[in-house]
Amino acid sequence: MFVNFRRIHKCQCLQLLTTGVLLCMLMVYWEELDHHVVSHVRSFTYRYMINSYDFLNSSFAINSNHHYRKGGSNRVFGGFVNYSYLINHPEKCKGENGKSSNDVFLLLFVKSSPENFERRQAIRDTWGNESFVWAELGVNMRLVFAIGTHPYVEQRYKVQTALLKEDKVYGDLIQQNFVDTFYNLTTKLILQFHWRHMYCPQARFVMSGDDDIFVHMPNLVKYLQDILRSQSGAKDLWVGHVHRGSPPVRYKYSKYHIPYDLYPWPSYPDYTAGAGYVVSGDVAAKIYQATLLLNSSMYIDDVFMGICAKAMGVSPQEHVYFSGEGKAPYHTCIYDHMITSHDHISDVRSLWRSATESRENSSTRGIIGNLYCTAVRVMLLCLPHYQNTYSCSAAFT
Repeated sequence: MFVNFRRIHKCQCLQLLTTGVLLCMLMVYWEELDHHVVSHVRSFTYRYMINSYDFLNSSFAINSNHHYRKGGSNRVFGGFVNYSYLINHPEKCKGENGKSSNDVFLLLFVKSSPENFERRQAIRDTWGNESFVWAELGVNMRLVFAIGTHPYVEQRYKVQTALLKEDKVYGDLIQQNFVDTFYNLTTKLILQFHWRHMYCPQARFVMSGDDDIFVHMPNLVKYLQDILRSQSGAKDLWVGHVHRGSPPVRYKYSKYHIPYDLYPWPSYPDYTAGAGYVVSGDVAAKIYQATLLLNSSMYIDDVFMGICAKAMGVSPQEHVYFSGEGKAPYHTCIYDHMITSHDHISDVRSLWRSATESRENSSTRGIIGNLYCTAVRVMLLCLPHYQNTYSCSAAFT
């Protein structure tokens, strides 16, 4: 059938041409459109209308016939490899007499890459300083850095030699024999909870954070002490910046891309941003048990944490001053309540000085000062630019 174009009016030609262009653009950008719009609609529908994650128990459960087997220098428990330690400090949580110390208030794991020497040193000098936390805040904290081996073979020997020298000075590196890459972050998460189970089970709280976050340690300690003094006590606590109803990323060019054969469902269980979160000791024990029972093929570590927690009946709790993927605005009125902020590398020391000095002055502000700070936080936090750090509701906390 042939079309007589002479009979088609110019307006109709323009309509056909426009429709064709729109269809072509839709075909070209459909994957990105699906990533930003369609997948989120499906995910939120699943999360808030169906909200059933029973598939976790069957789809992620490990076959009991493969519960334990040897794997060369490493051992395989269930679905994950229990990598051998290259650097370890089993005595880290012990007292002076070599016996287990019962007063470990906070076990702080920092996920670090082997080459990030300067980041680790900045943390030791500021918010991760064990001596400061004991002398100024009156609690016992233990800091360890969780790392793997350098991903490039030609640089591995040089970096490993430097790591051994660093650890000889500071004694705070925990390293296993796996390649330290983005796709092994779940392995690093498992390292943390297994190390705590083996060597520091008495820790009341466990915090996991990246080496580019900032932690306002005085505010965090006060918050956790208030929880201990509360009626419920430190039980079933998993707190951070919560992602609810997040869809798997199907956009194949994203580093967070998850194929359907790995996770075919439209929505992840709720989870906290992996940049920084805190769990109580009982939750840490439950996550450890879950890693023995669940397949760890999910390489996005905070999502795997959510899967483990959901399987164990643990739900995350939102704290408005735990950062997501963004950096908090610089202001003394923010420091009053700040717990974590993300994306800090070169400014950790200066931010630490500003935050601790602000803490000393905040108690003298009075009613006018508090009203001023509320107004400042509204202007800063209710702007879209900072929505990925603290929500607008944080301004009124």
